[in-house]
Amino acid sequence: MDWKIKTADKGLNGQLSVPADKSISHRSVMLGSICRGECAISNFLFSGDCLSTLGAFRALGADISTHGDTVTIKGRGLRGLKAPAGELDLGNSGTTMRIISGILAGQPFQTVLTGDESLSKRPMDRVMEPLSMMGAEIEPLEGGEHAPFRITGRVPLKAIEYKTPMASAQVKSCVLAAGLYAEGRTSVTEPFQSRDHTERMMEYFCADISRKGLTTEIRGLDELVPRDLVIPGDISSASFFIVGALIVEGSRLVIRNVGMNPTRTGIVDVLKRMGADLKVLDVNKEIEPAGDIEVRSSSLKGTVVEEREIPLLIDEIPILALAAARAQGDTLIKGTGELKVKETDRVRSVTENLSRLGISIEEKEDSLVIHGRSGANISAAELDSFGDHRIAMSCAIAGLVSDGECLIRNTSCADISYPNFLRDLQTLAG
Repeated sequence: MDWKIKTADKGLNGQLSVPADKSISHRSVMLGSICRGECAISNFLFSGDCLSTLGAFRALGADISTHGDTVTIKGRGLRGLKAPAGELDLGNSGTTMRIISGILAGQPFQTVLTGDESLSKRPMDRVMEPLSMMGAEIEPLEGGEHAPFRITGRVPLKAIEYKTPMASAQVKSCVLAAGLYAEGRTSVTEPFQSRDHTERMMEYFCADISRKGLTTEIRGLDELVPRDLVIPGDISSASFFIVGALIVEGSRLVIRNVGMNPTRTGIVDVLKRMGADLKVLDVNKEIEPAGDIEVRSSSLKGTVVEEREIPLLIDEIPILALAAARAQGDTLIKGTGELKVKETDRVRSVTENLSRLGISIEEKEDSLVIHGRSGANISAAELDSFGDHRIAMSCAIAGLVSDGECLIRNTSCADISYPNFLRDLQTLAG
């Protein structure tokens, strides 16, 4: 499927509710399935990746039903999962593959994890290493450090003190999940803070977990306690419309009930630093805080994004690069190495698409430099998602400020996180 996006002459105006947070949706199914008892997850994200997680835990024996936007899970307890009838095909979901590996490492059976062509290229050694240290057997079936691979669990696992080589919420979550099945205390230390949805949800489900600085510790236990949960809107999905409203003249937009977890609001902090007219309103104090975001078209200026900030806005870099292109002056984004091992090489994808639009962008050793020109025309062009949902949606927003009509190829991947993105964009643009 392709999109044709033309200039937005009247701005983006109105109110919007974006889809539920993808990261929290994944984790709610995983932890709910290993609780002993029933929990209801409201405002669940029924997107491609999250459906992979639902399917995996149904195959592992969890009783999962859906009604409207609510998922009801009758969990089997920490040690009640069963061996699946065949391979677990996790589609395109790296989050599912990495975190579920930690749960499967503590089970008394073997499981083979596989995925689509894109997922099979993403590095999995980062979870294979700590799980092997804890006693699980990990066997890549085609060699190398990628899926498909077989996990043979160990009961119980060995507790470890693990230092991650990169700040990765998926790696941290995998080790913490395995720590539920270990004897003693397992700790994970990161070089920088990454998103903390797993820690918050584990605490909510009564795990014995504690945090000090960049180190998180968890103790193995008998059972988790099921509790109901309401998932807020995904700030990563909101970021496309936030940037769209900032760079399209005449915009005033309110986005309702957006997750305001402090480990996810890096995009808000950077855009404010760039001069964005952006207000966060009425933040609640739930386990996952949420609030409304009001944004108006603004004159932006270039900035420097430090490496330590990258884990707090890793999924928003493609759309942030577009904001930088419409800012006055240069923007330097440091520490972009992790962008090369996402759904696609996002450094290459961003660089190629922005170059086609006539934007000056340079890839350096481990950074990007965008030479912004506030108010300058962006050339209409044929763009490509490269099969990456966030690239597809970023290209669509770029089309709103082009000097004609942009054709964006291969956009069905947007269903991974935001199935109704194009409809919402057309509504706001009139």
